[in-house]
Amino acid sequence: MSQSYMQIHKQDNVVVALDDIKSGEFIQVGSKQIMVREDIARGHKIAIDEMAAGSDVIKFAYSIGKAVETIIPGQWVHTHNVISGLKGTLQYDYNPIQFEHSVPQSKQNFMGYVRENGEVGIRNEIWILNTVGCINKTCESLVRLANQRYSERNIDGVYHFSHPFGCSQLGDDLLNTQRVLSSLVNHPNAAGVLIVGLGCENNNIPEFKKVLGDYDPNRVKFVISQEAEDELEEGLELIEQLVNYAETFHRQPVPLSKLTVGLKCGGSDGLSGITANPLVGAFSDLLIQHGGTTILTEVPEMFGAETILMNRAVDEEVFQKTVQLINNFKEYFVQHGQEVYENPSPGNKAGGITTLEEKSLGCIQKGGTSQVIDVLPYGHRVSKNGLNLIQAPGNDLVSVTALCAAGAQIVLFTTGRGTPFGGPVPTVKISTNNQLSDKKRNWVDFNAGQLLDEKSMDTVKDQFFEYILQVASGESLTNNEKNGFKEIAIFKDGVIL
Repeated sequence: MSQSYMQIHKQDNVVVALDDIKSGEFIQVGSKQIMVREDIARGHKIAIDEMAAGSDVIKFAYSIGKAVETIIPGQWVHTHNVISGLKGTLQYDYNPIQFEHSVPQSKQNFMGYVRENGEVGIRNEIWILNTVGCINKTCESLVRLANQRYSERNIDGVYHFSHPFGCSQLGDDLLNTQRVLSSLVNHPNAAGVLIVGLGCENNNIPEFKKVLGDYDPNRVKFVISQEAEDELEEGLELIEQLVNYAETFHRQPVPLSKLTVGLKCGGSDGLSGITANPLVGAFSDLLIQHGGTTILTEVPEMFGAETILMNRAVDEEVFQKTVQLINNFKEYFVQHGQEVYENPSPGNKAGGITTLEEKSLGCIQKGGTSQVIDVLPYGHRVSKNGLNLIQAPGNDLVSVTALCAAGAQIVLFTTGRGTPFGGPVPTVKISTNNQLSDKKRNWVDFNAGQLLDEKSMDTVKDQFFEYILQVASGESLTNNEKNGFKEIAIFKDGVIL
């Protein structure tokens, strides 16, 4: 690392500490030599210009908030002297960016499993999904017994994703659960799916089938536990059929247009918008150039940066869908009496993120610079190649589950503070800094902190792109797969009887 601080854009009136900086040290920004006036932790901001109370604090060339008092050069800039400049809901105008339209050209392939409907999986797994939380433990027993019985078979394991819902839900809340589960049933990483119901729940199997729609009976099987004499034995017999079916699939070369990747950040810090998120954005642009698809979510973490995405909408219809995506989520906060801009989290603040604007401007960098091709409701699956937005909150497990339900075969998860969890699909943890990568090798899969070691974005991007193709082709397992950390969480918003 050539220096211990960075001015991200020449318009910025702050720099970001790339390492801890002591009070009394000097930093040089252009012609300005500035004495640091207090200890500054890695990821936090230092003023390089005087800012009057009420003036904008500029980072990424955008306002990230307002100074609440006079800030002088060398001071620490954070929550004690900056507040969000965001207020209420907004009106938006469509000011589209002009893109050069070209047909993606790619001769590059990865090795995947081509399903009978033409979709492509990157794993050949058996998934067990329960319609209701009452039978989580039954499903866990099925997984344990099945993995003992079929450990030598040509599949990538049997997995269950527990959840507590499906019993007493009503209306749209129940429909959300049904849509997410049905989208997971159709996920191509699952060669076969066993759906286990209890029998008396609102989300009983006959009702669930109405939302599921058409399905291949060779690939999807059902057990109603209250009707089975021995639900474990019946379940194992059906899993045997699913394993036999899964073994008919083998990896073969498929074009990158068949790869769909979810984009997520969690436990962000002040370096997220400098290293890991821009790296994922560069990956997203490259995959889209090859004809592939990426999905961006975390709607509350678009607040303050949403116009950047709106102006990249492919047409006015997608612009209006993006406006609805943002405003509907703001209304959700208001309906529950919550402050729309109650963000970032305590961990984000400890890592150097001060306001929601700052967090959002870093968050949306994961979407690169490509056009927004479509916007989807929660629980729906993508159908258009390119950059898609999908409705989901910032919560890590809920949003990763939504990305998987939307069809992501892999999720890229950037983090400055670390987390061990994983979704149903390979969940690639990308550290923003070297220290986290060194400390949590059993969590972190790729270190974007090397961008601070004078490595170019092109070099690291190519290295990262090749790694993701290895994951997609089954040549590399992510840490969440190695650790067996695979789970789901469903968005809950409604009455329970």
